Amino acid sequence: MTTLEDRLASEEPVRVAREALGARTDAVWLVGGTLRDAMLGRRVADLDLAVEGDPAEAARAVARAAGGPAFPLSESFGAWRALDGRRRWMCDVSPLRGGAIEEDLLHRDFTVNAMAMPLEGGELRDPRGGRRDLDQRVLRVLGPGTYAEDALRPLRLARLATELGMAPDPETEALTRRAAEGVRQASPERVWAELRRLVSAPAAIEGLELASRLGLTAAVLPELEALRGVEQSHFHHLDVHGHTLEVLAQAMHLEEESGSVFGDLAAPLGVLLDEPLGDELTRREALRFAALLHDIAKPATRTVLGGGRVAFAGHDSVGAELVSAILRRLRAGERVRAFVAGVTRHHLRLGFLVHQRPLSRRAVYAYLSACEPVEVEVTVLTCADRLATRGRNAEGAIAAHLELARELLAEGLEWRAKGPPPAPIRGDELAEALDLKPGPELGALLERLREARFAGEATTATEAVELARRLRENGAS
Repeated sequence: MTTLEDRLASEEPVRVAREALGARTDAVWLVGGTLRDAMLGRRVADLDLAVEGDPAEAARAVARAAGGPAFPLSESFGAWRALDGRRRWMCDVSPLRGGAIEEDLLHRDFTVNAMAMPLEGGELRDPRGGRRDLDQRVLRVLGPGTYAEDALRPLRLARLATELGMAPDPETEALTRRAAEGVRQASPERVWAELRRLVSAPAAIEGLELASRLGLTAAVLPELEALRGVEQSHFHHLDVHGHTLEVLAQAMHLEEESGSVFGDLAAPLGVLLDEPLGDELTRREALRFAALLHDIAKPATRTVLGGGRVAFAGHDSVGAELVSAILRRLRAGERVRAFVAGVTRHHLRLGFLVHQRPLSRRAVYAYLSACEPVEVEVTVLTCADRLATRGRNAEGAIAAHLELARELLAEGLEWRAKGPPPAPIRGDELAEALDLKPGPELGALLERLREARFAGEATTATEAVELARRLRENGAS
């Protein structure tokens, strides 16, 4: 039978920390998530240490042994972080609060995080029954004052429940609901970090439902909560909030079963979506946020037309601006903001093209160039959106949409790999041939020539000059 000590000894972060700190005379404790994850049989990617002495000195020692940097964290109680040289794990070192491990554990958040063991091994300290709660998959807050010590903790409860497959006990639910509004006092950067982990988790849907039930969504993403009760047209079977969660669920299903929709394109698509984007998110994980926020402007743009038909004119462009504002409020990085806003801005384009099949090469070029640099990801998002829309005439509409999406995804993957097509002639050569000066007219002609090359209408310099001359004569440049 594998013991807790066996599990800890098998983890690289623990072995490195023991090597780096084994000679210290003051006490060093494994605490929090390290023990919790080891007990659950999960990989220990984040090492948590509490030390009697100087946390900076301990963090630097671990960093030296791991070949990475060490730096102070922004929290006021003096914690430091060490990273391993390959950035595969990190070690947080904090001073013992109250000067003793027993006092320190009383200041932690949940019972499953209020356990400690000497770094070198020994007796488990578990004053609040954390191991029992872990076995029962219960998240229990340490007491009413716990949330007052750190405004972020109610949101952390939802994130931990989502990641660990646990549920709060009734008293913790009540305390969390009362403290939810206070999460707004936490720094936006920390809120964003918790949201990233919650939405990236396998049980993200359940986690979002828990966050909503506890009042946490209303505190940190009120725009999402505002989607409740916003009714849609007869093409939808859910209100906007229900539809949004269904789009996220379909996006997550496509992550696992992309071959069922995209066939041979699933493999290259998977490689692309697994690329890091920013804020510790891959493109795949950022696409989940696009699924969650793509219809965020529907309440603001809802109108009822003649005959009672519901419309949301402009919710794509208005939504892109609102998404940018939300992610800026959360201090998300520019790359993530631009990505999610771009997918939101263009998520209707493919649907408008379904009735124009078969598409001309010019139409394909227009789609890819307009959606760049999210031409691949927005195509995937539209599939999740379409699969989540099951009102009137749904099955035929879904089949037609997915067929076109596969065609455009193949084009998009090639576009992403090779870049947009260059014009068949250099700008200076075209300017000389047509006696043009650099300026807007030359730029517009070159863009038309890039489109013509993609469409196979002008692939040589001679053909390009002839086409450009005709365009000028017809006033179409």
